[in-house]
Amino acid sequence: MADSTPRSSQSVEELFALDSLLDSEERQIRETVRKLGNERIRPHLAEWYEAGTVPARELAKELGSLGLLGMHLEGYGCAGTSATAYGLACMELEAMDSGIRSLVSVQGSLAMFAIWKFGSEEQKQHWLPSMAEGSSIGCFGLTEADFGSNPSGMRTRAKKDGSDWILNGSKMWITNGPIADVAVVWAQTDDKIRGFVVPTDTPGFTANTVKNKLSLRASITGELVLEDVRLPHDAMLPEARGLSGPLGCLNEARFGIIFGAMGAARDCMESAIEYAQTREVFDKPLAAYQLTQAKLANMALELGKGQLLALHLGRLKDKGELRGEQVSVGKLNNVREAIKIARECRTILGANGITLEYPVLRHANNLESVLTYEGTSEVHQLVVGQALTGSSAVR
Repeated sequence: MADSTPRSSQSVEELFALDSLLDSEERQIRETVRKLGNERIRPHLAEWYEAGTVPARELAKELGSLGLLGMHLEGYGCAGTSATAYGLACMELEAMDSGIRSLVSVQGSLAMFAIWKFGSEEQKQHWLPSMAEGSSIGCFGLTEADFGSNPSGMRTRAKKDGSDWILNGSKMWITNGPIADVAVVWAQTDDKIRGFVVPTDTPGFTANTVKNKLSLRASITGELVLEDVRLPHDAMLPEARGLSGPLGCLNEARFGIIFGAMGAARDCMESAIEYAQTREVFDKPLAAYQLTQAKLANMALELGKGQLLALHLGRLKDKGELRGEQVSVGKLNNVREAIKIARECRTILGANGITLEYPVLRHANNLESVLTYEGTSEVHQLVVGQALTGSSAVR
């Protein structure tokens, strides 16, 4: 006979005993980021989202003071945490809003990582300490209006002029672009694609804000325009040659998304469960109906599996064993399931689910962007397909 004794509700983390897989430092980092979100960021998210802006510079300094910017990098003022700890921080940041996680990801996993991995010692010393503390903001200029999934076709070009470089071109959909102090810009050269460290006050560099977005509204997005931007010879990243440089940076950012998307899904589920427990329909809580519980159970399974996958990939990365196709598995699965969860949670909230009083549709709208940036689902399907078959379907 089934046990009908009333029991207190459990979170998905408790259902899957996820805390048992974390060490004390990882739990502490997670709780620190969660506390920051609850106290400083969550109360303002609806306002920022509706206004289509965010006080990114102020937030960057606060995030930097906690060691969250470039936190998985070693030296130069960076915290040097494990990859898993960084992933858990991304999970908490995206549980707030994908735009907040994007701010941290672009700063640490794209702009800072590019300089840390491929830059000269002088470039590292000049930029990384101030970027780690949040006093300097970075952006990453790879995507162009006509070249997203196929960056090898980019039209931005860097030509030698004596010992200098002259850059011309444009980049689109660049997070942090309009407020950045430094841009890592990738361009065609006579020696393959190369990366350049571009101070944004360089003559000929402009950044225009992208407006009228329906997604990632609590994030600043821009178009970078480079018109005869003259840079010294040592502005080039010396250790990056070809597409392997920017694609390596993208894998760093995708890793954070694997965790982050589960944070957005978790926040949606927590909101839906709390709502269902208090909303009465036909004289009993919505949570007491079989159809509601079936929805929640199905979502909990995908959320828990996605979190387990993220942790597994984090452990592989910490051992130096994580491969690119495994990152694609994580990004493909977790973002796809997160957006399904967000949409399903919206049905539980009914009409209330379309308002900014609840975070669910805000997360769903944000995840529409996360679904396609840092590699579309189709691109990751092809990466996984190639890993399974040994045949590339791209060329």
